[in-house]
Amino acid sequence: MAVPDIDVELQPGGSYTSVTDDMLHSQAVTYSWGRRAEGSRTDPAAASLTLKNADGKYSTRNPNSPYYGELGRNTPTRITHGGANVALVVPPDSIGRASTPDAAALDIVGDIDVRADLTPALWGGTTASSGWEVMGKWGIVGQQSWYLRMQDSGRLAFGWSTNGVTGTVLGSDAEVPFAPGQRGAIRVTLDVSNGLGGYTVTYYTADTIAGPWTQLGTPDITTAGGATSIFNSTADLQVGDIGALAFEPIAREYHAIEVRSGIGGSAVANPVFSGLASGTTSWSDAAGRSWSAATGLITSRRTRAVLEAADMTPRWTNEFNVTTPIAAAGILRRLGRGAKPLASTLRRSLPTLGSGPVAYWPMEDGSDSTRAASAIVGVQPLRVADFDFAADQSCAGAASLPTIGAAATMHGSIPPYTSSTTGYLVAMMYSLEALPASKSALLSIQTTGTGRGVVVSFTSTQIVCDVYSTAGALLTSQAFTPAAAVGDGVWRRLELTAQWDGANIDFTCGVVDEFGLRDIMNFSVAGTPGSVTDIDTGFGTLLSGMALGHLVVYPDADPTEWFDADIGYSGEEAGARLLRLCAEEGIPVSIADGPGLHTRLGPQRPAKLLDLFDEIEAADGGILVEDRTRLGLVYRTRASMYSQAPRVTIPYGQLVAPLEQTDDDRYTRNDRTAQRRDGSSARAVLSSGPLSTAPPPDGVGLYDDSTTLNVYEDGQLPDIAGWLLHRGTWDEARYPKVRILLHKYPELVPSVAALQPGDVIRITDLPSWLPPGPVDLLVEGGEDQFKTFEWTVTLTCSPAGPWNVGVLDDSTLGRLDTAGSTLVSGVTSTATSLSVATASGPIWYATDVPFNILIGGEVMTVTAMSGASSPQTFTVTRSVNGIVKPHLAAAPVGLATPLILAL
Repeated sequence: MAVPDIDVELQPGGSYTSVTDDMLHSQAVTYSWGRRAEGSRTDPAAASLTLKNADGKYSTRNPNSPYYGELGRNTPTRITHGGANVALVVPPDSIGRASTPDAAALDIVGDIDVRADLTPALWGGTTASSGWEVMGKWGIVGQQSWYLRMQDSGRLAFGWSTNGVTGTVLGSDAEVPFAPGQRGAIRVTLDVSNGLGGYTVTYYTADTIAGPWTQLGTPDITTAGGATSIFNSTADLQVGDIGALAFEPIAREYHAIEVRSGIGGSAVANPVFSGLASGTTSWSDAAGRSWSAATGLITSRRTRAVLEAADMTPRWTNEFNVTTPIAAAGILRRLGRGAKPLASTLRRSLPTLGSGPVAYWPMEDGSDSTRAASAIVGVQPLRVADFDFAADQSCAGAASLPTIGAAATMHGSIPPYTSSTTGYLVAMMYSLEALPASKSALLSIQTTGTGRGVVVSFTSTQIVCDVYSTAGALLTSQAFTPAAAVGDGVWRRLELTAQWDGANIDFTCGVVDEFGLRDIMNFSVAGTPGSVTDIDTGFGTLLSGMALGHLVVYPDADPTEWFDADIGYSGEEAGARLLRLCAEEGIPVSIADGPGLHTRLGPQRPAKLLDLFDEIEAADGGILVEDRTRLGLVYRTRASMYSQAPRVTIPYGQLVAPLEQTDDDRYTRNDRTAQRRDGSSARAVLSSGPLSTAPPPDGVGLYDDSTTLNVYEDGQLPDIAGWLLHRGTWDEARYPKVRILLHKYPELVPSVAALQPGDVIRITDLPSWLPPGPVDLLVEGGEDQFKTFEWTVTLTCSPAGPWNVGVLDDSTLGRLDTAGSTLVSGVTSTATSLSVATASGPIWYATDVPFNILIGGEVMTVTAMSGASSPQTFTVTRSVNGIVKPHLAAAPVGLATPLILAL
């Protein structure tokens, strides 16, 4: 296969059509992706190409074009390439699978051993369905046997049924050790009768399906309840998306799978997808199973980019030279063009709850407003008096809200409606510093029911609900003492519900705090609730200064959870916020996690969508980029980039020279302040060391900055400031650009083309004028250039070293350094015995060998130690990194890879 083997497609009328034959091949196809520089905001992906257009085929406004009315602005554009490894490629957002029909050999009812070798876009992540399926024999209800899936946590889960209807699901207690997009093999065994009175599920991982297998976490062992079994169903064995399940359609590539009858028993299904010819749609595996897959799923082609053709303007110099240059861009371009700020979380959320409100007045009007606009078409504005609009900004889930004066009133009419549940719910946000000295109305409504008027009031100690008849007679007055209905700067939600139980109106009245806890009273009145017709409230002088807003009426009495919209989702984790925002805006997103939790965020305030994305990215420290396989987004959390193994190793000789080194102060920051929006701050300073604030030559002088972040609480700031300082004082040269000629080294196509922002590459065999390698670099983004016989990839990179954080029980990354050690005496370039003194604190542990140390740029391996106190004697292997030199007395001695605490 010649490299590059690219194909460019447009999607007129909803189906992709190749335009490669019409491309002007004298001009290169370029494609840029990811970040353009370290730590910068991700720019929209961009591609450019030129089509020959002498016949007007690609003139979008030409009625004679066969694509007239089907091509236009933002037509989907796809670039694919060959040269990847053959695999079963399951695309995102669509169903993709290989399957084999039920057979006697697959009807395993006892011990089972299932294995899969695959490369998913993400192993663990934040998904709408809490995970994704790997494979299984799981059909409709009544025909369910077993399935293997991944959980959002990055842990394995295995489910099985004993009766074909109900099932048991167990999961590993440890995450798989694979980074997003990294190939790995997973395995689960079920021992249906473990001899202990129960059954055992054991989990494993390996680099490939060939093993060797390493147990993952601890097995699930039951010792009571008896043995189990697997139902003998007629369902197909499916690899990829399982038809009877509804988990997230994650992009993934399968290399091979195995199903064995018995633990380590004979394989009853073992397709090796990587051994098939690209384009295969049916085949038999070595176990005799007949398999099928849809056209295009067994392939060596991969999607390089899915973009939108933002500009398709024809150009010409004469009738023989007519072209249509195409400028295509990723989805971030469209999302950032002409975007208005998103409304407050309450304003976005309340119209979507339940069956939807019949009346809703957000009260987020401007300061000169004289009435509150309705958010529901057909409902008149709320008429108000003595309202000071936009006077209060303290409600986390709202934009600016009004406060009321001594003569404040509000009046609103609700159009007639039908309630499917024969009830209603009226709610309103309010903030009041203290309860009034005497009874003051907070909310008054009119209905068509037996309780024609309902008034909720505050007294000096209680909440009171008065219900009046049609004639104005008091039917009942109920009161209770709330735990915390008011407070300085505290926002609460008033809720009044009425529900008919067949004979009575069941009322609920009370307040809901910021944690969703209800402090309410319940009572009943004979009659029917009817529907709400009017809001008619006179507040009274004692409530002057109260802030309020988001008055809403629902046609049912179910107090639907507001899901933290009233607090702006404060405390929400970074991945969860991104997932929610993208779901609200209809944007596909994949969120790749690592170990630990995401950063918890502060309230979501009204802002443009991309600005909200920036808040998430900045607070969590991850990378948000566009998905190459669909018009969507991918987020790499900070934790997903910790301590990665290199995704590809490239010798220096396979790069385009020169590999330019940059050793400047562009990203140096040695005095860092992390500020919480509307909150406190924390500062971290490096006062000693090569990049410290000390004047040269002891340091580099002061490089300070301050970063404002939307994090949840002030207690997060010290660790964030420390992490920012760590990254800003990483003492290593940068290699911002790495160029690779894939047409010259086609064997690199599968691994280099699979690189994503956040992955790590390793460069080996550096020339003598550069520091000894290897050099590990984090991919920030890149640019591809395709010519007729050339494919050049230029990667934008930053040092990967700062991301190598401590790993528990790891012999390299889990080792603590001393507080400071030095050579007692000088050594020659060949000496293998060193005397090492530790000035203070714990000394080196003699049993912790071997490990690598660094002295004067030379890496040595300590193979033995002696001495129970300082100084100690080290036996070493010299010049591990190729550096050969003597060292003077008092030269610093430290770990070659010191432990770094993760944020």
